[in-house]
Amino acid sequence: MKVFGITGWKNSGKTTLVTKLLREISGRGYTVSTIKRTHHNVDLDSPGTDSFKHREAGAQEVMLASDQRYAIMKELITRASLPDLIARMAPVDLLLVEGFKTEPHPKIECHRDGGKQPLISAGNQTIVAVATQTQIDIAVPQLDLDNVQQIADFIIEHVGLTGGGR
Repeated sequence: MKVFGITGWKNSGKTTLVTKLLREISGRGYTVSTIKRTHHNVDLDSPGTDSFKHREAGAQEVMLASDQRYAIMKELITRASLPDLIARMAPVDLLLVEGFKTEPHPKIECHRDGGKQPLISAGNQTIVAVATQTQIDIAVPQLDLDNVQQIADFIIEHVGLTGGGR
């Protein structure tokens, strides 16, 4: 399974780019999944629900299943590493990882004009390109943040996906 990341500061366009890439790359016949990093305390459950009661009673994992999808909620003692999270994913052609700035996988940095934060790529060797809407002076390739086909081509070539997907 090929792993490639999209990173950047808050409100830089990461999620918008990931959703566009999902449509573009899966539209080319590849299977694609995602992992999204959040710094918020995620809880898909609500107090009073049966699954919440299971967790509250001590279940380490609770699977909530319907006819259309399922979600597994796992109680963590320590933060899960990205390799641990990847190992839980079903194999696909490409796994897009949103966030995880400091992990060692290759990534594109999203950068919006007028951003108050410095470029992450200046001090991060895992960033192999920057997607932006303005011309900037950088040492890595610059991609057009609004050209999803160009970015998809770059990712597919960078990770070495072959053929037109399945």
